Amino acid sequence: MKLATSLIGAFVALAQVVTSEAVVGKADGFAYGVISGGNASPDYPADIEELKSMLTDATPRVIVLKKTYDFTQSEGTIVGNVCLSWGDAHSCQQIIQDDCGETPSMTAKWWKAPTQPIDVASHKTILGVGNKGVIRGKGLRFRGGASNIIVQNIQVSDLNNKYVWGGDAIGFDGADLIWIDHVTTHNPGRQHYVFGFNPSTRVTLSNNYINGNSTYSTSCDNYHYWNFEMVGTDDQITMKNNYMYRTAGRAPALSGGTLLHAVNNVWSDNGGHLLEGGDSKARGIFEGNVFTDINSMVADYAGRLFGTPAGSESKCKSALGRSCQTNSYKQSSGSLDSYTDTSFFGDFSGLHIASAGSAAQAASSVPQNAGAGIINVGA
Repeated sequence: MKLATSLIGAFVALAQVVTSEAVVGKADGFAYGVISGGNASPDYPADIEELKSMLTDATPRVIVLKKTYDFTQSEGTIVGNVCLSWGDAHSCQQIIQDDCGETPSMTAKWWKAPTQPIDVASHKTILGVGNKGVIRGKGLRFRGGASNIIVQNIQVSDLNNKYVWGGDAIGFDGADLIWIDHVTTHNPGRQHYVFGFNPSTRVTLSNNYINGNSTYSTSCDNYHYWNFEMVGTDDQITMKNNYMYRTAGRAPALSGGTLLHAVNNVWSDNGGHLLEGGDSKARGIFEGNVFTDINSMVADYAGRLFGTPAGSESKCKSALGRSCQTNSYKQSSGSLDSYTDTSFFGDFSGLHIASAGSAAQAASSVPQNAGAGIINVGA
């Protein structure tokens, strides 16, 4: 009987390894070639302490998440000053800030854990199983030379979303070769994705769901303003097949010296503006994207941009090695057709270029297939 029990246990363990450790697909775009934890045997962290230890140590790992890891209350609370910059209505965000000037302020309390993300070390694969891999109350950050990392099929959420500076979901600052795929972010205090000043190179963000439907917002109407902050001095970012829903700004804020390739993404129901950025060194190609019900396409933007107006598709060949796909605008107040700058196309040289389908294909497939719980990483 003991032998039979032992054999059954070994079989279950083997089945767990076979069904749960494998990354689905390969990175397209700038992060092409990333292998992260490679063939390392999968690790199943028992609790938040073990998860944090595995994420930050120097060992290449495949870290499999099969439950919710809730950091929210783990480090206690902070009491401090907040500014009531958008009013004191129940649905308005407040800013964590010591000096509010003439803006009304008050004392508030928030969770400490979400304000400090986990700095993920190099050579890590982070995989969620089914729809079970959830990290609450802590963001993930890649910085200081961290490289060769894959994050797939998880949710990162609930980071003091009532407070600006309450917590970012996914962060980069001086990283290389990072693939974020089929990740859902929801209810951050500030950014869904934030890039710091130090250059982050060969980054691909694909098939992610940026859920901006938030209880608290700067406009007090449940549309999240803080979505993509791109200020790196020389960042290289591919955005492909991502779904941005109920945003109000910084979607993205394309600034710094960022080089962006935005392909086959879908933006839907934007209550403010979509694109902004105050740095003339920023550059981007937008192709094959879908923009539906966007209140305002562009706020203040100082960088260079190619928006692929109809008839100009072949101009992309010098940058991408192929023609671009035109964008689609539905119920939108504007377009990117007036942006036709090709002077930066040589900057794509040497980078792996993502493939592209039509905007019509993106419209039918991206919203249904973006985010965690969609792909079958394991059972």
